[in-house]
Amino acid sequence: MNALDPDDTRPPFQQVAGVLKAAILTGTLQPGDRLPSYTDLAAQYGVAPMTAQKAVGVLRDEGLVISRQGKGSFVRQRTERSVGLRPHVEAIFESGAVAIDFAGFSGETLHGVISEPLDKVRSGRLQPESLQIRILLPDLSKPIGLPALAPDGVDSPDVRKRAERIVQRSTQGIVDTVQELSALGLVESATAQVRVYHAPPLFKLFLLNRNEAFFGFYPVLQHSVAISGEPVEIFDPMGKDAVLFHYASSEDSGAVDSQYVEQAQKWFDSVWDSVAKDVEL
Repeated sequence: MNALDPDDTRPPFQQVAGVLKAAILTGTLQPGDRLPSYTDLAAQYGVAPMTAQKAVGVLRDEGLVISRQGKGSFVRQRTERSVGLRPHVEAIFESGAVAIDFAGFSGETLHGVISEPLDKVRSGRLQPESLQIRILLPDLSKPIGLPALAPDGVDSPDVRKRAERIVQRSTQGIVDTVQELSALGLVESATAQVRVYHAPPLFKLFLLNRNEAFFGFYPVLQHSVAISGEPVEIFDPMGKDAVLFHYASSEDSGAVDSQYVEQAQKWFDSVWDSVAKDVEL
């Protein structure tokens, strides 16, 4: 049995989800691999089967696994460009000052790529001088066009509430971890802020230390989700299917990449400082 860390303050389902996520992201579990059954996971980690089921649900909501009726849960195939973001994030954690701005739908990808570097800071293997994370998301408390019911594209408060739960799970994990690192004195200056603005989620944008940008459009796909225990067809912006394009600043300020990073950063700052509103987590 792989006992969970008794000093970890996270609920058991989050701990199990974290271990499985790490196995997926590091390649220990490959795309197409079948996860152990809930019963086997429960025995492996010394938790209840419902806890194991909840842990797998977290991975499913984050787009890391897909569940098939009667067959189990399998590691989902990921795009190469999205996976390519991780080394760039890890590199800035080793550079001293870390500043990450993210604009998108839920923050799931951001949570996935910074979880390991943040864990390394917690364990003392990385020691950045400063850490600033800003997360800019759509305001799901109001109709914004997406996600919506299919096939008519009608707004649904229940669908938005489901999306809000997914968003809160990702962003809460980031904010809690950064605040913990600050409280423990592991980073001299560490902040994580979340703001929302009234616009549909059409793309995701990562800005790293104001020098690099990763941009990708959200494909809008129709699929079935569970609302109050019943399957409901919705139109959903799917972050896992977004191909990211990379731009990096250079000494040539006239280069296309340099101009793109500069304008993307200006866009983010302008929205952040004008119509975006703080979210209390």
